[in-house]
Amino acid sequence: MTRDRSRLRLRRRDRNGVIAATLTALSLAALSLTVSGCVVVHGEREVLPAATRAEAAEALKDFTDAYNAADKAYDSSLDAAHVAGALADIDGARLKAGHANHPDGNANHTPLELTDARFTIVEKAGWPRWFLADAKGNKGGDARWLLVFTRDRMDAPWEVAYLTLVAPGSVPDFKKDADGHVEAVPADSPELAISPEDLSRDYVSYLQDGDTVFADGTHTSEWRALRRKNAQRPGLARQYLDEPLSGGDYAPLALRTADGGALVFFATRHFEKQTAAAGTSVPTPGDDVLALTTGEIKQSLTMEFVSNEVVLDPKKGAEVEMLGRIQGLTGAKGE
Repeated sequence: MTRDRSRLRLRRRDRNGVIAATLTALSLAALSLTVSGCVVVHGEREVLPAATRAEAAEALKDFTDAYNAADKAYDSSLDAAHVAGALADIDGARLKAGHANHPDGNANHTPLELTDARFTIVEKAGWPRWFLADAKGNKGGDARWLLVFTRDRMDAPWEVAYLTLVAPGSVPDFKKDADGHVEAVPADSPELAISPEDLSRDYVSYLQDGDTVFADGTHTSEWRALRRKNAQRPGLARQYLDEPLSGGDYAPLALRTADGGALVFFATRHFEKQTAAAGTSVPTPGDDVLALTTGEIKQSLTMEFVSNEVVLDPKKGAEVEMLGRIQGLTGAKGE
């Protein structure tokens, strides 16, 4: 598939400006007093919990408040300091389209409410620090909302980099220490079916050729079958291209499960190009798609999506199970 990536991709908003909210720094990473005086605990080297449970609860509240304000006003600046990575791409594009079509705000806004929150605090050395919030939402049916909060320095706010919905009961038990903290699995961990750093690459490879160790399911075998079914329709051809996302804010994050495997969050990018046969036209897309489209739709429309996924990555010899995937349109180009 040919495409001008520089024209297709939306310019991501600048999240490096002034941060709107800060949280209490980790007490374990602050100065500690001893008989001999002050000793600096270096967060770069010491294995420390990412946050206290009170701090995690406050971060969840701050995110929910900002998310609701942004959704009500269709204004991405209102939650820009609380999102990163794949969620920032998905959420930012959604709000941009909403504002373009409804500049006065979201008349159908229903505040997101997250209850029964359970926090899995990761203990590790170095940055980023991160933790998992698992909550019941008032949207999405009975699904549990999994939100991965990250920050890259002590005085930075907590940002949600990954947000997925999973079926009740699908979150595994974690391997915890005496204080209830969980181990972060290294990205290059060799004992798992797929190393976390390779999951994004291997998943997009699977979508293209089916040759890897992902278990059958909605976001694997069924998605491949749906693509094959839609590839050739009378008067319209669809082409698909998938790309890994694994650096910076898109880095995979993995927690050690009680059985020795890992729960891993990662991200991918996907393209779908629709090309109309001669004498016909591409079906008119919806208003939200048009709001994110550059160029004129004549014979083709290429849509760009970002996904974030969560999987159970077992020890070698078993299949990786996809638990959930959230995908959002982030840009489109007409030709």
